[in-house]
Amino acid sequence: MQLKDKIAIVTGGATGIGESVARRYLNEGAKVVVVDVRPKSELEATYADADKSHLLLLQADVTNRDSIEDIVRSTIDQFGRVDILFNNAAVFDMRPLLDESWEIFDRIFAVNVKGMFFLMQRVAQQMADQGGGGKIINMASQAGRRGEALVSHYCASKAAVISYTQSAALALAPHRINVNGIAPGVIDTPMWNDVDALFARYENRPIGEKKRLVGESVPLGRMGRPDELTGAAVFLASSDADYITAQTLNVDGGNWMS
Repeated sequence: MQLKDKIAIVTGGATGIGESVARRYLNEGAKVVVVDVRPKSELEATYADADKSHLLLLQADVTNRDSIEDIVRSTIDQFGRVDILFNNAAVFDMRPLLDESWEIFDRIFAVNVKGMFFLMQRVAQQMADQGGGGKIINMASQAGRRGEALVSHYCASKAAVISYTQSAALALAPHRINVNGIAPGVIDTPMWNDVDALFARYENRPIGEKKRLVGESVPLGRMGRPDELTGAAVFLASSDADYITAQTLNVDGGNWMS
């Protein structure tokens, strides 16, 4: 158990990568605070089989300042401290650049950038106050490594995650808080069905074709599974990564070489 008795916050934990990481953290001995904007009843159904003494489920919106305070306060009230933040909450949208809207820009940057940054800041403040260091892992994307014609706002938001990860790592190093990122490639989560439908609309493709093509284009020949991100998430949260900071690790089947 690499994370025995550690206290971890996982945002976007209702489905996909967030759920897989939360479950892996529990299996590695951590006590986990699962945060999602979805109703708490959905979280309770998802984690019905989990050990409730090691789990706290919170409905919260990371774009809201009071919600961010509630996340940290509830974690401390329940478990006494916070050692790990897996900063995963995000939204996706796309459209041709000439048709992009202020509303989509505001929504994507509110969650993917503002929410990511201010939750990271608040958790880092708590880690610094309690002493003993900590581990922060921000979820970026291969989309943050390069722009894409139909995905300008999302790509820019994930590039911002990578940049903030670097800046925060330098700022927080004196507090022994390691800040790193993970940049997934194409991962077969429920969100990809929505992504595929958007590509079908804007590229005039049949449903399912884009998803198949992007999987085939990966050097390892397929889309990744959410559970294939969990090894990196555990490693970066563990003592094995004590001398690693300001890095964003590609977990993408070879799609991007850096």
